[in-house]
Amino acid sequence: MSPQVPTRDMTNRDRSTLLLVEEDDATRVFLADNLTADGFDVLVADSARDGLRLLESKFPDVALIDAGLPQASGLELLALVREADGVASRVNPQVPLLALVPHDGELDRVRALERGADDVLTRPFSYRELRLRIDALLRRSGHRAGGGRLRVGDLEIDTAARAVHLSGRPLDLSAKEFALLRVLAADPTRVHTKSELLRSIWGARTVGATRTLDSHACRLRRKLGADGGRYVVNVWGVGYRLVDVPAPVPLAA
Repeated sequence: MSPQVPTRDMTNRDRSTLLLVEEDDATRVFLADNLTADGFDVLVADSARDGLRLLESKFPDVALIDAGLPQASGLELLALVREADGVASRVNPQVPLLALVPHDGELDRVRALERGADDVLTRPFSYRELRLRIDALLRRSGHRAGGGRLRVGDLEIDTAARAVHLSGRPLDLSAKEFALLRVLAADPTRVHTKSELLRSIWGARTVGATRTLDSHACRLRRKLGADGGRYVVNVWGVGYRLVDVPAPVPLAA
């Protein structure tokens, strides 16, 4: 039996996950409160180490990083993200990065850009300017805010919670297996080429690592059990698609 027409829950589509790494308590609380009020799911950290932990486990859509953290750890965190290969590391090397630097930190601005920041904002800054810069980063990255839940037949993907259920049964997926399934489910009938999947999930530097993609697709099929071959379709010589059915339609309000 073929999977049912995939549907998308649109009720939470305007939420993006934002990581805020900021040492100053007052600034961190102010920004977190306002960004949450503006519809972001905000993750907060007051150190580079905690920020790295959240980057590895929560996969934010954009990150704001205090470049002035002690011992240059903010700059080191920027570099660590950009140097991640997306395979051995759980960090997404393509996450948009906005660095926050001191008002007299011209050298910090240069260093932040050298370490991989996509944009730099000098203190003091207005909240409105911060929001506009965040929105611009999300647009440039091609991120479509939020995502809510995707449903394809008996397969349900909660993109905000990073959770997957098949016929009501939770599946234990690795970060990359989840990312692969999410990309395929977002446009389930289109054939996603191997090169674009490698670029979007593992980073451009690993475009040639097709065996990495194939092994993750095989493991994903196994975890889906008897439905694996039905949901993760290998289009030989081209790439993968999720299913052979019509495109998603919005759920009725």
